Amino acid sequence: MICVVGNRVRTAIIRSQRITGLTPDVISELVAEVGPLWHERHQAALVARPRCRAVGAGAKHKLVFVDRLLATLVHLRHGATHDVLACWFGVDRSTITRAVSEVRPLLAKRGCTVAPGLRLRTLAEVIDHLGADGRTGIVDGTEVRVRRPAAGRKGREKLISGKNKQNAVKAMVVTDADGRLLFCSPAEPASCADITHARKLGLVKLLADGPAVEILADAGYQGLGSQTGGRVVTPPHRKFKKNPPEWYEEMRERQRKAHSSRRIRVEHGIGHMKNWRSLARHHGRREHERHHPGRRRTALPPAGRHDGERYANVTTTAGPRSSTRHR
Repeated sequence: MICVVGNRVRTAIIRSQRITGLTPDVISELVAEVGPLWHERHQAALVARPRCRAVGAGAKHKLVFVDRLLATLVHLRHGATHDVLACWFGVDRSTITRAVSEVRPLLAKRGCTVAPGLRLRTLAEVIDHLGADGRTGIVDGTEVRVRRPAAGRKGREKLISGKNKQNAVKAMVVTDADGRLLFCSPAEPASCADITHARKLGLVKLLADGPAVEILADAGYQGLGSQTGGRVVTPPHRKFKKNPPEWYEEMRERQRKAHSSRRIRVEHGIGHMKNWRSLARHHGRREHERHHPGRRRTALPPAGRHDGERYANVTTTAGPRSSTRHR
């Protein structure tokens, strides 16, 4: 099979920010930083098993690392299927699948760049960063639909979301007050509650023992405020379950809307992370959306973080593979 992507086409892809969403300088940094890591992992996999052939024997890679990186970036930005990318790069679909599964975890480990020379990789680093600058953080959980496991497979019921009644995985997202993505946790089964997921990640201990920082959260995290000394701020509780007075309902509604207006920016970070096209409806006329009422927007599971430095129009993210077919 002849490779479609040559040097000229590869250069055109790198120069066009509409294809990858990154500038050529950022792509060159990714190649210089992630390339050696990918090569070391590949060599470690070869050494880990007994060698049956001489050194240098065997099939050669049709897809070099630069093409593997570009295919992964295009898949993350546009949600293109592996079949389309395979036709574009002139290889088999399994090659694209293997390339994306190898490159995506390496991109996720790079963390989020929030300032020149400052990269956040763990939740502890995010809490320290927010506490050092006295900034407000926003936390929220998000779900992404996945293909239902086969019948009889262990853990099949764990993926069922109690809220949306569908098979999905869940991740916890932390942004700053402006909606910039700071952290995205590994994916958990959707049956796990938001507050339980936060406790598993150690958010309670980090806030209780760490610096004084304000974290805004929705009603799914009610209860963390008392465990963290008031650092987690959630919407007000309903004190009157039956026949509440009018003055109380008006006051609670004002407090709830004020809290929601401060917390809404996390949806922008989640929208950019899942798929940059999910926010396109906010930038154009609604009449254009009505022509495609049934258009499916492929979302990518947010199980990792991607570099946010010098992005042109969008912040992408890395995560486990998501199928475009749903059952």
